[in-house]
Amino acid sequence: MRKVAVVILMAILPALGFSQSVFDKYEDMDNVGSVIVNKSMIDLVSKFGGMSDDAEAQEFIEVASGLRNVKVFMTEDSSVSADMSSTVKKYLKSSKLEELMRVKDEDVNVKFYVKDGKKKDHVSELLMFVSGLENVEVGHNGRKLETVLVSLTGDIDLNKIGTLTSKMDLPKDLNKASGK
Repeated sequence: MRKVAVVILMAILPALGFSQSVFDKYEDMDNVGSVIVNKSMIDLVSKFGGMSDDAEAQEFIEVASGLRNVKVFMTEDSSVSADMSSTVKKYLKSSKLEELMRVKDEDVNVKFYVKDGKKKDHVSELLMFVSGLENVEVGHNGRKLETVLVSLTGDIDLNKIGTLTSKMDLPKDLNKASGK
C-alpha cells in the first residue's frame, strides 16, 4: 500500500509545481555559466524596490512580481551547445510553446517561444534560444559564448519585457519578443 501511495505522490508532485525544468541539468555543468533567480529572490527585490519613488523602478517591480523563475544558461563549449539545442527541440515537442519569432543575423540565430498566458499580450513562459555566437565576447575576460538559453516563467507582460531586460541585465534580444 505504501508503494502505491509513493507512486501516486510522485505522479502528482509535478502537477503541483514542484517539478524541475528540463534545463536544470545545465546548472551543475562545468562548461556552463548560469544565473538562476527564483520567486523568493524576485519577491525580496520587489520589496526593496517598492521603497523607490522612481517610476521606472515601480514598473520593473510590477513586471518582476509576476515572475516565478528566471534562468539563464550560457556556454562556449560546442558539445554542450549541441546538447542544449537537442534539449530545446525535445522540450518544444512536449510543451505547449509556440514559436513567436526568429531572427537570423549572419551565423547568429535567435528564436523566441512562448506559452500563452491568461491575458492578451501576456505569456506564462518565454523561452529564448540563441546559437551561433562564436565571435561575441562577453565580459571583461574576453570569454566567447556560443549558445545562450533564457527561460522566464510566470505572468509575463510582453509589452513590458524591455523593463526586465534593462533592470535584470538580460540579453537585449528579449526586447524583440514584445513585438508579438
